[in-house]
Parts: sequence; C-alpha cells; structure tokens
Amino acid sequence: MEISTQPILAPTNDPSTSSSHGTAATILCCICATPIHPNPSNTCPSCLASTADVTRGISTEATLHQCRGCSRWHHDAGKWIGCELESRELMGLCLGNVSGLKKRKGEGVEGRVRLVDAAWVWTEPHSMRLKIRLTIQREVVTGTILQQSFIVTFIVRNQQCVECQAAFRQGSWKSLVQVRQRVGHKRTFLYLEQLILKHGAHRGCLSIETFKDGMDFYFPDKGKANRFISFLEDVVPMKVKSSKKLIGTDDKSNVSNYKYTNLVEICSLCKDDLLFLPKKLARSIGNINRLVLVKNVSNVINVIDPLTGQTGNIESDAYWRDPFRPVITAARTRLTRYVILGKDPVFLERNMSKKAVGKKQRSKLASITAARESDLGANDSQMEEHSHLGYLMKSGDVCMGYDLTEAQMVDDEAEELRTSGKLPDFVFVRKLYGGVATGESDAAKKRMFKLKRLDVKDGEEDKPRKKKKDAEMENVDEEDFMQELEADKEMRTRVNIYKSDVVAKRDDGDSGEEDDEEDEDDQKITLDELLDNLVLDSKPDAADDVLGEEAGEEQQQQLQFTGVEGERAALDNIAYVGRDEAINVNAKDTAVPVAGNVWGKDFLDPDL
Repeated sequence: MEISTQPILAPTNDPSTSSSHGTAATILCCICATPIHPNPSNTCPSCLASTADVTRGISTEATLHQCRGCSRWHHDAGKWIGCELESRELMGLCLGNVSGLKKRKGEGVEGRVRLVDAAWVWTEPHSMRLKIRLTIQREVVTGTILQQSFIVTFIVRNQQCVECQAAFRQGSWKSLVQVRQRVGHKRTFLYLEQLILKHGAHRGCLSIETFKDGMDFYFPDKGKANRFISFLEDVVPMKVKSSKKLIGTDDKSNVSNYKYTNLVEICSLCKDDLLFLPKKLARSIGNINRLVLVKNVSNVINVIDPLTGQTGNIESDAYWRDPFRPVITAARTRLTRYVILGKDPVFLERNMSKKAVGKKQRSKLASITAARESDLGANDSQMEEHSHLGYLMKSGDVCMGYDLTEAQMVDDEAEELRTSGKLPDFVFVRKLYGGVATGESDAAKKRMFKLKRLDVKDGEEDKPRKKKKDAEMENVDEEDFMQELEADKEMRTRVNIYKSDVVAKRDDGDSGEEDDEEDEDDQKITLDELLDNLVLDSKPDAADDVLGEEAGEEQQQQLQFTGVEGERAALDNIAYVGRDEAINVNAKDTAVPVAGNVWGKDFLDPDL
C-alpha cells in the first residue's frame, strides 16, 4: 500500500500520526484512493457510508395493540395507558417497541447506537398504521460516526383490555356503589346524572342500573369506586357505609378475593323545598329566619329567606348530626300557579343581630301582588307578600309557589305559626318561561335546549302496570327538572346543555324577535349558554350501539384525531411530516458521515 506524507494543517496529540518533522502519515482509501488517516477498515467515511448499513439490527416494523372500547394502548405486563395521537407519550410507547435502539450487553463498538431525532409521518386515518421517521447515529469503526434516517411502521391491532373484557362478563364487578335518596321523586338523580356526564365521573364503570329510589354503579376494582365516591362528596351532601364479602381465598399465598359494597345516602333536602329550621341551626348560620327555601344543593345546602333575601349555608356534617325533614317538598302537587298583577320595590332596614344582606340581594326584593291562576274569573281574591324573586317579575308573568293558607305542615311548631297567621300567605319558588307559562300542551317540544343522558339499565323487574306508572312519574320528574334548569342560571353553569332542533330551525328562519325586549331577568336562558354538536339517538348515550356491524366496523377501524394535523406534535416539540411531504419521504436514506465525528444529542434524554 502506498504511503504518502502531507503537511499538517493543525497540531495533533496523536503520536502515531505525527513525527518530529511536522508531517502526518496518511494512507489511500481502499475503494476511492482518497488520502485518509489510517483506521481499522482503511476506508474513508464517504465509502463507509455508501457500503455500511447503520440501521442493521433495528426493526423497521412493529405491532401496537389498542383497545377499541376505551381507546387505550397496551404498554407492558398487562398495563394499558391513554395516549393521544401525535403525543410525546405515544412516541415513547412506539420507541419502546422498536428493537435494536438500546445497546445490549456484550456488544462491541459497532453496537453503539444513539437516537438523535424522531418525527411523526402522516398516514391515512383508516390505514390502522402509525409511521415514525427515526434519525440514528452509529459508530461503525473507531472514530467514524455515521448518521442515517429511516421510516418505522407500526401496525395497530385491536385487543380488548382487561377492564373492557370484564364489562362483557357477568358478575365481574369488584366494587358496587349504591346511591340512594329517600324522597318521592328523582329530580336529584337527574341533576346528579348531568354532573356525572359533565365531569366524566362514570369512566371505568362497568354498568349502571336505576331503581325507584336511586342508582347502582358497578366498578371493576375498589380504586375506581373510591374515586367515584370522592366525586359524590364534592357535589352532594352524603354519608357512606361500606362493607365487603369474601368470595374466595388462597391459603397458600394468603390472598383473598372480596367484593365491596358502598351505600351512599344523599340528604333528603332538595332544591326548592320549604324548610323550618331548628332554632340552634338558624342562629349558627347568621341568625336567619327559620322559614327558608333551599336555593340549591352542592356539597353544602344553600338556603335563602324568601322574605328578606338573606342566604346561608348548612354544612353536610351539621345536617347529618341532626337530620330534619322539609315541611313542604317541592312536588308538583304541592305547588300552585300564580299570576303576577303588580310589584313595588322594598327597602329593608338592617337588623344588627342578623347577617347583613348584600346590596345586590336587597335590590332584588319586591312586594308582589298576585292571584291564583285558578281564581281568575271566579273571584277577586288577591294576595300581597314580599319575595326574593321580585326583580324577575312583571305584570302578567306566571310563577310557581307554595300556598301556605291551605298547606298542612309536618312540623308541629310550624303548623302552629301558620294557623296563628305568623307565616306568609304564599312563598314564590320559581318563575315559568315559554310555553310552560302559557299552558301550551307541546311546551316541552318547543324548549330551546336538551340534555344528554347516561346509558342505564332498569334494575327492577316489575309488573307492566307498575312500569307504566313509574314511566309516567319519571316523565313528570324530568319536566320539573327541566323547569328548574330553565329558571336557575347558576344551576345551568354546572351542567352541559345543548341546542335543540327548535333552535336550529329558528336560525334558518327569522330570529331575534324576542331578543329586542330588554328586562332585568338575568335567569332567562340564552343561546350563549347552549352547546352544539349533540346527536341524540333512540337510546341515550348509545352511539356505539346504533352503528351496524358493517358500518360500525369501518368507523371503528379509523384512528380518529380531533384537531389540525401536527398541532398536538408541535405542543410536545416533536417534528411532523405533513401529508404533502410524506409522499416524497424515502423508506431509508443514505448514510452520511457526521461532521467532526461528534455524537448528537440523545432524543431519549429526559432533560431534552
């Protein structure tokens, strides 16, 4: 082999390539005859790049398993994780399934591989494929590092996770949450159902059964049930009783199998119930009047004095320490329809022994003159009383209220005060809107909003006569709940309400005739509060069941991604090859030498 000498352009500390005369020994490349420094392969980096395969030993195709039911991805050892498309989490899952990226024990210099970049490559949504362009560096010989980019394809296969498999088996639940309320209606559970849907608290639940006095939630493990109970503690005043039943035990491994049952009892006080508070409790919440209305129910019970507008909160612990019943429940049979004839503003003097009423609440008080709707045309009976809903009323409005002149109260002390005339003649509960106020028969169909429902099963095997009666009562409770939502803006902010078909038709035709009228009614529902894109089928919350086997199979096989292509990858600082660029991407690029033979930054480094 020919040996030549060349002047050194820069000093070097390598004694094998330097001499006392300032020249370095070089050799000719065995392929292209280019002068190079001696190396074990006697080949220049360019020739090494053209002949060596940097991707040798690295798989270019792998398989990922995704659960069609919950859209989670299989990780390892039976673990399933939720990842969005184009996310960093899914990228890490894909890289973990590429064999050959990590150096194995016993490998020499040629086994040293470093991943310096990874990018998502666009694929057809229905192809059930994911593609990643990887850029790796490998030290083929000592001191020579080559870099090469190539495409790795991941085939997505459907496989049910353990929890989804359990959902299709009978008796597979491990923990049961029984939610009960001892009242004669289901308006509380209709409200609770909307809270569950908004916050997704039913995720992981195997099935839901409904009963006359509550609902049962079945969970695959104890942890999911405890998380659901924690959610209930934040939205309703409740108490829990837990028990467990031994199913089987293994004496050798000292492992036992239990089924857990949790009984959740919700307090019997509901929205719009009329209360007569115990003296001690009334003093503890701002010395409020004992006759109050339940304004709303969350993890505390919010009450309001209908005559002064003073508000107070009853803590859950205080209620369960000494439970009490409402004197009048907010049932349709106990409420009376009133027609407003007039109103006058009321300004109260402050009582220093009571909690101060806010200026905003004082401005809402008014003296209302009203008459029973049934008395119109029959007699001239009129009544006048203060009301916290006075600012909402105007002449001709219709509202619901309690007629205390003819009511029978369950509390003896409250009944004595009523017979002696120390209680108001009537208490307004809520104002009626739309066709409900005018008494239209199809008022429910003309309502501008609708709600989503949970997919529940009937847990009671009753006779057909009982089922028909219960169905009628459920329709009445549902209509009363819709009226409560319609009249309470604060309650609507806690749930998701959607535009009905009536609003869509109104948008196509004339719109805004009723919006020209300005009033002080801040509780009236507006279009700004309604959400779009809800498709209601014959079965509530059953979009997956409506799909046929053929059409559903095709739709379920698509990897859905909501958003702009590459947007999710950009949030995680991951490169993305778009649709137009993906056509020109090669499956494997030619290896190129790394300038200066310096390793690049590791893509898998958590600090980067």
